[in-house]
Amino acid sequence: MGESTARRRGQRKVGVVVGRSGAKTTKVRVERFIQHPVYKRFVRRSTTYLIHDENEACGVGDKVEIVECRPLSARKRWRLKTIITKGV
Repeated sequence: MGESTARRRGQRKVGVVVGRSGAKTTKVRVERFIQHPVYKRFVRRSTTYLIHDENEACGVGDKVEIVECRPLSARKRWRLKTIITKGV
């Protein structure tokens, strides 16, 4: 049967809230730095995730930690874990 009764841990990421997308849904941008393969310079790349915010506690500009979860809708696969800092 493979795994025990404990659930597997999903990935965790830290990002900034960039918008509200509907009831209990928030849009979060996660940035990362990668080294350019030819020029060897570090460039910034970002990905936007739709997250589930049960209590609608996030506001635009908040720094949040998100955790991977089961699919909640067609594009939502992440859930809000904590709000690290509040935005302005």
